[in-house]
Amino acid sequence: ARRARDARLRLSTPLPGVSPSRGLGSAMSALAFPAAAPSHARGVARGNRVARGNPASVVTTSTRARASASPVAAATTLADEVRPDFPILEQDLPDSGKRLVYLDSAASSQKPRAVIDAHGDYYRNDNANVHRGVHYLSGKATDAYEAARVKVADFVNAKSDREIVFTRNASEAINLVAYTWGVANLKPGDEVVVSVLEHHSNLVPWQLVCAQTGATLRHVGLRPDQSGIDLDELEVVLKEGKVKLIATAHVSNVLGCELDVARVAEMRAKHAPGAKILLDACQSVPHMPVDVRSLEVDWIVASGHKMCGPTGIGFLWGSEEVLESMPPWMGGGEMIQDVFMDRSTYAPPPARFEAGTPAIGEAIALGAACDYLTAIGMDRVHAYENELGGYLHDALKSVDGVTVYGPGLNSPRASLAAFNVENLHANDVCTLLDQAGVATRSGHHCTQPLHRYLDVNATARASAYIYNTPNEVDVLVEALRDTIGFFKDINGA
Repeated sequence: ARRARDARLRLSTPLPGVSPSRGLGSAMSALAFPAAAPSHARGVARGNRVARGNPASVVTTSTRARASASPVAAATTLADEVRPDFPILEQDLPDSGKRLVYLDSAASSQKPRAVIDAHGDYYRNDNANVHRGVHYLSGKATDAYEAARVKVADFVNAKSDREIVFTRNASEAINLVAYTWGVANLKPGDEVVVSVLEHHSNLVPWQLVCAQTGATLRHVGLRPDQSGIDLDELEVVLKEGKVKLIATAHVSNVLGCELDVARVAEMRAKHAPGAKILLDACQSVPHMPVDVRSLEVDWIVASGHKMCGPTGIGFLWGSEEVLESMPPWMGGGEMIQDVFMDRSTYAPPPARFEAGTPAIGEAIALGAACDYLTAIGMDRVHAYENELGGYLHDALKSVDGVTVYGPGLNSPRASLAAFNVENLHANDVCTLLDQAGVATRSGHHCTQPLHRYLDVNATARASAYIYNTPNEVDVLVEALRDTIGFFKDINGA
């Protein structure tokens, strides 16, 4: 059943260099979508690899075969277990009365009660500045803040908590590396290589620093099947002997493809042994086990708000040797050893890079997020999301007129899918999905160069996390089919 009511058409300005989309350009009416069906219990997904298409199934091989139908009710899924920890999901949208289906976790995850409570408990019980006082509250705050650093270090298997630098977010962490190591080490003739799929946060800082230092910024493209960056092309660039830094994403926030880090590290060792590797791990650390000791990279960055933590906090991991070699970035309190009127000496890492009063409550809450995910088990998180992501991909691909970007069925992919509907703008699609209670994201997702590469102005993106269910994917697809049908009706198709 459909009933029309007024809605505003929201269209993005086309990206320069991309042909305009063929979306509608006039006002539209909204649909009344059917209510979400009751959630089904569908079996716990455990182990390293699960038979895709049914998150209740368990296998231990690398098989990625999937059934095409929605999973049948069985036991309880990981999502069924954790959803009570996320009270924000238990709400209906005020305009439509539809139950919220949150599929925008690649932009920011929801927060469990334990994280919210840890943040509030700090301000209720322990609030004081850290590292600067001998009184009781300052000691409690300092202990909690530094305990959070240990939790983050353990979460990524760092050798020491001294390898963890708290930052406001991953963008600041990349800028920290760019304006310390980059400015100190890059010079004319050197090259920084990135890929066409990078988030702007891992592109713009290198543009600025290369312009400042005279180094050259290069990029590599994608494999023909969109299953990741073209590592053969990267190897050709490395063989030229000019690369001083490789900066790229561990998992793409649009394509969902996973980088073969081992091969990149192997090529670096063979062709550019003096080069450094920075890994943007914002879309990997929340979703899979990440072991910095085995990655053979020099830095990783991540954001707290994508891994059940609060906004305003992220971290940089760097090996102790590399961090020690980096000069200070911001000056101020905390980052000094001794200060004289004409000079200063600086604290060792990580304090050297944490000038001023830090985001204490946010860091403590990030530590609580690490505790929460660790208690679930990152192997289990990855296994469940592997299944759910496969089901999401297949479900969207089954809709006529829908193009899903990224790797196909036989390649690893994250639990997200960027897609477009033929002749419709992504903003139009996501607007009507929102009226059905389904929260997705439209736009370029901070990857304008990638969208130009794909020759599209924008994409819609659905991204799942531990609290999402296969039933919610079904709700998304049903709402998408109704959206497409609505536009066909008003277009006279």
